[in-house]
Amino acid sequence: MAERLALFATTARGTEDLLAEELKELGARRIRQDRGGVRFLASLDEALMVCLWSRIAMRVLYPLGEFEAHGAEGLYEAVASVPWEEHLTPETTFAVEATLKDSEHSHTGFVALKVKDAVVDRMRDKMGARPDVDPRNPDVRVVAHLVRERLSLSLDLCGEPLHRRGYRVRPTPAPLKETLAAALLRAAGYTGEEALVDPMCGSGTILIEGGLIARRRAPGIARDFAVEKWPHLGARARELLEDLRADARRNERKVTVPILGFDKDPEALEAARRNVKAAKLAEEIQLEEGDATKLPPLPASGGLLITNPPYGDRLGSGGQKGMKSFYFKLGDSLRAQAGWRVWVLSGNPAFESAFHSRPRSRRDLWNGPIACTLLGYSPRGGTEKSEAPLGAPEEPLNVAAVRPEDEGEEQR
Repeated sequence: MAERLALFATTARGTEDLLAEELKELGARRIRQDRGGVRFLASLDEALMVCLWSRIAMRVLYPLGEFEAHGAEGLYEAVASVPWEEHLTPETTFAVEATLKDSEHSHTGFVALKVKDAVVDRMRDKMGARPDVDPRNPDVRVVAHLVRERLSLSLDLCGEPLHRRGYRVRPTPAPLKETLAAALLRAAGYTGEEALVDPMCGSGTILIEGGLIARRRAPGIARDFAVEKWPHLGARARELLEDLRADARRNERKVTVPILGFDKDPEALEAARRNVKAAKLAEEIQLEEGDATKLPPLPASGGLLITNPPYGDRLGSGGQKGMKSFYFKLGDSLRAQAGWRVWVLSGNPAFESAFHSRPRSRRDLWNGPIACTLLGYSPRGGTEKSEAPLGAPEEPLNVAAVRPEDEGEEQR
């Protein structure tokens, strides 16, 4: 039996159960939700499937251990106790990324420096030479997370975070993360078998993620992963990934449903067009200039209408009164579309009452540092299907809050 690695995949807070369901579909075992992520076991080929195919995970980490680390000296000693010679060679380049929460240390750069010093000193003692640091493109990325005096050390299988798909060539202010957009679509039960519309598409992230789902394209198909350069797993990982990528390309399909996006901002629409082109979905996604409060009739087939409206800082003057007026008009416009399921990510507490419709389902989650609610509404003239996506576990997963994973820097 293949050796299974104990791994931890991070995700936006409030989407842990969605990631757990996805990991189960990708072959992971012993799945357990934590705050900000999911712990699981996977063989190397299963772990690479997760790196290649997960639409929701932001990072896939290989934990090395947790330690008590008091002060600068305690931090150094904890890191130096790790057998780094099992993971690095003197020829390996590496980089350290540190995050802090309620720590006696106030600067992530200081913590990263102490971790780096301990790694190179241990390697020099054990191997007679030290590896070099490469902050831009390291072979191995070390992740240090310090909560008070509790230090967690991990290696990042992916390298660059998984939300960086490579298609965002022209962002708009505060764009929605690709991984969160995919989580919204999963929560809404989107499988690529029905039409998809975003009436305020911005830079096009929700539409592109929907297009990738409808196309059955692996979100990581166009990128490399750090594990391919690891000294002890790299050769085998490259061999497995070659086969996995080939299988993924063979199993793509044509998109047979409409995917439509509207935005009244010409600059946002141009950004969406460039991003859609970079994602190689220009034939699948149609973009038009349009006001979400005055939508034209959509295809009679119905489908999923999902959007992330402004939270209050991008509609000019008017304050909350102006936002409530906008949300009221938006509600009238979206509910006028017969047969369309409506899902809205709201970051403004005034949204729900101003939208003047009772949601069928709700999910609290975080868009970066902003607490949001994903609201699902039944279609006019129909009933909403269940929020739970296909492949949900039959029994509740064991939830154990271990630590937050502070991954979100973008807001909308």
